[in-house]
Amino acid sequence: MGVMDEASHDARTKLSRPEASDAVTGLGWRYVLGEFRTQVLTGSLPLAADVAAQAAAVAGADGHLRMDVRADRVILSLQTAAVASVTLHDVALARRISAVVSEFKLTTQGGGGARSVQLVEIGIDALEAARIRPFWQAVLGYADEPGNSGPEAPLVDPLGQGPAICFQQMDAPRPQRNRIHLDVAVPHDEAHQRIQATLAAGGTLTYDAEAPAFWVLADPEGNEACITTWQGRDG
Repeated sequence: MGVMDEASHDARTKLSRPEASDAVTGLGWRYVLGEFRTQVLTGSLPLAADVAAQAAAVAGADGHLRMDVRADRVILSLQTAAVASVTLHDVALARRISAVVSEFKLTTQGGGGARSVQLVEIGIDALEAARIRPFWQAVLGYADEPGNSGPEAPLVDPLGQGPAICFQQMDAPRPQRNRIHLDVAVPHDEAHQRIQATLAAGGTLTYDAEAPAFWVLADPEGNEACITTWQGRDG
């Protein structure tokens, strides 16, 4: 297999959730909601811009890398859009980017600062997801998740700025509870810490039968949010 063929194969080899998490353990990246994410604490915007430029040079123009440059850090995300997940190619990029970051005497890290890396997804409970999905796609200017355009498939921000929207099937109307909630995807080994902080802030744990995939918590008025991880799901 030639170099180009091998690279193409790596970009098609979708990793299972355990494989993805294990692949970046020790690299300072975390596997969260189908992406590799990390941040580099730079302390200044000019240095963050320099780090971002070098990371971009490593990744090239293949679309696997997204960056968010802030005043004191750069947040990096890797994903193979064609499969809406991570692949061997993303693992290789994570290693190479971490090596470039080390040349600045900095490190890629999944934690640090105010909190660790995370992703937020909005869940909408629906009796007929196919009926309401076009509304949310239009009002938000969102697009189909790459490789997944079914009538109940998630919607994503094509610019990668806003949270994804997912639809959850209900069997009957539920007027007594909110039908839109936040899914907060955190690194798997930080879920319990986040849950305890939420409980200490007045929250109530209302459902944990499917943990560690997700826990449902409610605020004092019954509005819900879920803490989610990659664990406890298929592959």
